[in-house]
Amino acid sequence: MSTSGRRKIRVSGSTIVFNVISYVVVTLFALACVLPFLMLLSGSLSSDRAIRSKGFSLLPQDFNLDSYKMILDYPVTLIRAYGVTIGITAVGTAVGLFLTAMTAYVIGRKSFKYRNKISFFFYFTTLFNGGMLSTYIFFVRYLQLRNNYLALILPGLFNVFHLLIMRSFISAIPAATIESAKIDGAGEFRIFCQITLPLIPAGLATIGLFKALFYWNDWYNAMLYINNRLMFPLQYMLWDTLNRSTAMGEIAAATGALVEDLPTFTFRMAMAMVTTGPILLAYPFVQRFFIKGITIGSVKG
Repeated sequence: MSTSGRRKIRVSGSTIVFNVISYVVVTLFALACVLPFLMLLSGSLSSDRAIRSKGFSLLPQDFNLDSYKMILDYPVTLIRAYGVTIGITAVGTAVGLFLTAMTAYVIGRKSFKYRNKISFFFYFTTLFNGGMLSTYIFFVRYLQLRNNYLALILPGLFNVFHLLIMRSFISAIPAATIESAKIDGAGEFRIFCQITLPLIPAGLATIGLFKALFYWNDWYNAMLYINNRLMFPLQYMLWDTLNRSTAMGEIAAATGALVEDLPTFTFRMAMAMVTTGPILLAYPFVQRFFIKGITIGSVKG
């Protein structure tokens, strides 16, 4: 056999070994990510008494749906909270995505004279900010956003980290493409909407996922600005329900009642399943765009 043939066989063999190792590592990593979720699902379908006595496992112990029944005791409240969260997530993600892309388009244009000076004001906020107290006073006293959905939407509209990623995508668009559109008579807004946005679907999907996750999981702003139970988003409604169940457990323990009848551990797991289920189903549809966006954002300034 010739030397070149042996070299091809050797390279092929090393490639196979590398692929096998890569698949094994990726599989183990995937299992490490999936197993906690399976344990979460199993715990939500188990009884509190079984978890206290036997601990957590990958298979349900003493199967029951008490925790889910506790969550679904008031279906109208749950459906309303889902509606609030879905509405806030949809509006906040769409508006925030549009504002982020538009800002990135402006500061990413080399022809814009003041782009570096304006960029400084964005970057400055990553080092210093007004803090929680001043933000609360501004929202409540000056903007009058107590019990207003805008108090849940405005805090997540803009993020400098998202701006940097979006600017990387827009900077990758050839300048000749923009110039040719200008020659044809297109204005800046038309260039942005009809040329720039269709060329950066990965960037839009990446930042859109970031913003959707923020709005979907946000409960802190609701705790600060919302005290009307009809306006509670899903996360805060379940957080409030969890606090109430914990208080019931403490009262039961103080009065000598049977604490085992109150599903505290399993209720927390069932609550996590209810809140994370929809967003987990949406993630696979934007996964490839998300990975591409993170990669581009990590190597471009």
